[in-house]
Amino acid sequence: MIARKWVINKPFFGLPQKSDMSIIEEPLEDLRYGDVLTKAEYISVDPYQHPIGSQMAIGTTMIGLQVALVLESKNPDWKVGDRMVACLGWRDLSVFDPSQDLGYAMMKHRTYRLPELGPDLPSSLALGMLGLPGNAAYFVLKALEPKAGETLVVSSAAGAVGSHVGQMAKIYGLKVVGVAGSDEKCRWLLNDLGFDRAINYKSCQDLTGALRDAAPDGFDCYFDNVGGEISSRILGHMKEFGRIAVCGSTSCYNHGNIWRYELLPKCPTVQDMVSRRQLRMQGFFVSRWEHRWCEGINQSLAWLRQGRLKYKECLVHGFENTFQAFVKMLKGEHMGKTIVKVS
Repeated sequence: MIARKWVINKPFFGLPQKSDMSIIEEPLEDLRYGDVLTKAEYISVDPYQHPIGSQMAIGTTMIGLQVALVLESKNPDWKVGDRMVACLGWRDLSVFDPSQDLGYAMMKHRTYRLPELGPDLPSSLALGMLGLPGNAAYFVLKALEPKAGETLVVSSAAGAVGSHVGQMAKIYGLKVVGVAGSDEKCRWLLNDLGFDRAINYKSCQDLTGALRDAAPDGFDCYFDNVGGEISSRILGHMKEFGRIAVCGSTSCYNHGNIWRYELLPKCPTVQDMVSRRQLRMQGFFVSRWEHRWCEGINQSLAWLRQGRLKYKECLVHGFENTFQAFVKMLKGEHMGKTIVKVS
């Protein structure tokens, strides 16, 4: 049996180019005891794949999670027809032992059974609101210790993580301000997701003034997905003892080698703001909560069934379009979660 997979042709710095990756074919080995043969149904494209993928060896399968269907099994814990979430990368067929950790470096990931979603919810949610992005939102927001009546601002608010964060913050009783990159995204945040205010940073003539207008007394909490100038402006409007969770720096992913910090776009020094206002700023990576993974999924699923959370998926059809979906996601052309439906 022959599998198809996307491999790294060369390190990609800045916005990935089509020549940076390609599809190749790979003969699959026969199953040994403990192995399963799976077929990808959905493949996730996410911002974290850019910094990690740019450091992967040439010829390596591009990293990524997928919802996979078991076609054949020599593993007593898995039977034909079972579905799983596994870090198998951008490939359509796989032979592997689900008991082994998969992934790359800090993105190690344990394979787990697809949650029971019922007939009314798509299994693709296991890659979004009921998967890694949803758990990043759930656990990191809890780490910010939000309190009812406080004001939270979230950047990249119309993305898979940010849109979830804002909705959960409303459940917790916070005022929520979202920063996004288009009027359409801002309307979605306000009209569908219940954000209190939304700021289009691309069309806004005075971002500092817009932030001040949205929260005259400042922000108690900031969920930072972007870094860069936007975050510097927000830090300048934090209340004393404010809390900042740093979960990404997408503003620099498309601007050269993000591992060469001296080459990245410069932003104002933030140490003075942090010290004078006694801010608490901490970085997070969702894998630290792997031992509590099901807690986040179950809570988000409960809120979803209660109608307290909404989701938006941008489904891109065809394995051959995975790279295109990845680039469009990095360029901010999609709202919600971008997922490839393999067919």
